[in-house]
Amino acid sequence: MKELTLIIPAKKEAESLPTFLREIKNIDCHKMVVLQKEDIETKNALRNFHGIEIFEQINNGYGNALIEGINNSKTKFSCIINADGSMDPKYLEQMKSSCEDIDLIFGSRYQKPGGGSEDDDIVTFVGNYFFTFLGNIFFGLKITDILYTYILGKTSSLKKLDLKNSDFRICVELPIKSKLLKLKYICLPSYERKRIGGKKKVNALKDGLLILIEIVKYFLRIKNKYS
Repeated sequence: MKELTLIIPAKKEAESLPTFLREIKNIDCHKMVVLQKEDIETKNALRNFHGIEIFEQINNGYGNALIEGINNSKTKFSCIINADGSMDPKYLEQMKSSCEDIDLIFGSRYQKPGGGSEDDDIVTFVGNYFFTFLGNIFFGLKITDILYTYILGKTSSLKKLDLKNSDFRICVELPIKSKLLKLKYICLPSYERKRIGGKKKVNALKDGLLILIEIVKYFLRIKNKYS
């Protein structure tokens, strides 16, 4: 696992992050916690941890944390894994071994058998089903969980995506651009655990509207290109 960097976005995760870092301490890989410069509480929670790279974002936002983490990763493989403990690290070995001959592995809560979630509710479930359906219809994606960012891939492939969205729209930008650039990708089942502490950062209605606009924007761009 030495060729792997874990990109760990951590906005106001002082409660969850220490527990998660203790869970992954024996995984022999590079660990990069990406946080906002002003997030002093989360920084203080890292005081007793060694061998962790703390990367301060130049700009803010979940998407920006992923972009800056990817752009600063120096290993062959990189994996996005959230600081709240919901993404189970037990899947890392399988994801990495499956990525040797392809570009990206998308963890999926809805891939059967094995997928599932303790952190889903009816709003997020219906929203994800709707957006996944649109992505598959509009772009020919073969994906079962378009909003889940438990993603491991070749760092060079992730950098090729040239990601732009600084907020949660990056969730759909990742698979859509992967398809448009003809990268090889697959989905693997992943069981989402209940987050350790704190609150979800996603606003279902606000972020859902932004995600819908993003999907439509890409669809219209492609339609205009070939019309």
